Amino acid sequence: MIVPALAVVAGLVLLVWSAERFVDGAAATSQRLGLSPLLIGMLVIGFGTSAPELMVSALAAGQGNPGLALGNAYGSNIANIGLILGLVALLSPLAVHSGVVRRELPILGAVTLLSALLMGGGMIGRLEGLLLLALLAAFIGFSIVEARRGGRDPLAEETVESLQTHPMSLRAGLAWTFIGLVLLVVSSRVLVWGAVAIAQGFGVSDLIIGLTVVAVGTSLPELASSISALRRREHDLVLGNVVGSNLFNTLGVVGLAGLIAPIEVAREVLLRDWPLMTAMTALMAVFALGWRGRPGRINRLEGLALLAMFVGYTVFMVQLVVHAAVA
Repeated sequence: MIVPALAVVAGLVLLVWSAERFVDGAAATSQRLGLSPLLIGMLVIGFGTSAPELMVSALAAGQGNPGLALGNAYGSNIANIGLILGLVALLSPLAVHSGVVRRELPILGAVTLLSALLMGGGMIGRLEGLLLLALLAAFIGFSIVEARRGGRDPLAEETVESLQTHPMSLRAGLAWTFIGLVLLVVSSRVLVWGAVAIAQGFGVSDLIIGLTVVAVGTSLPELASSISALRRREHDLVLGNVVGSNLFNTLGVVGLAGLIAPIEVAREVLLRDWPLMTAMTALMAVFALGWRGRPGRINRLEGLALLAMFVGYTVFMVQLVVHAAVA
């Protein structure tokens, strides 16, 4: 059990480091190639921070561990909202100004509801996976069209500031993108092997390991980028990272995993994990969009509520692991 645990720790450390290099390189390359700051903020940074989830889930599905793939995606969504957004809002209230983020929140809500319909039959097969990937492609196309229409948006302005803190040449950007991608694959393989071995050792499903250890680990790039953006008071970039990442997890990560190998959906996912993810998504949208005339703003009390939901869920899941190990 010591070797798998060390593999998980080493895999997570390398995964986080390589993900940051990959996102920085991809963002710098996109800027040098003339991509608009708004698109970089929406797609490259928002979706790029989900590269660990994509790699881990794709490898897990390909190696016959679809429960780990699904748990990683949905567990990361829960961690993104509860741990990352909750913690960041607790440190400093987040004001929401970006029209792009406001537009993406209802889309995320609709996609989250759709995921329940697709899981209703107890299986996410290749057809459902293909549908999710098609919706992701449609969303990307829509985002590109909207960004080309122009207009100022706080998300674009914050992205420019963020890129200025990590200036790179085109050659350096391409190099770090490639190096980050290769190391993402290597670290994901190590992490998946260790996680599966731990699950088998404790006698729990790979779904639970995916929802807890792996999910939190693959969400660390979002946490790092969000805290960095908070220090620069780039509030819309913080929320944009979380919303974009959750969209990509729900559509791209689950879709690709289902396309690689059909995913059998455990009953507890529909009764425990999906309802919590949906409730947290709804609360995030209500807080960020504002209600009863209140402007969009996630204050410390609301951040504490999201963080408390995540902590309660994590404690419950750890208890399941302990009970399984004792039994």
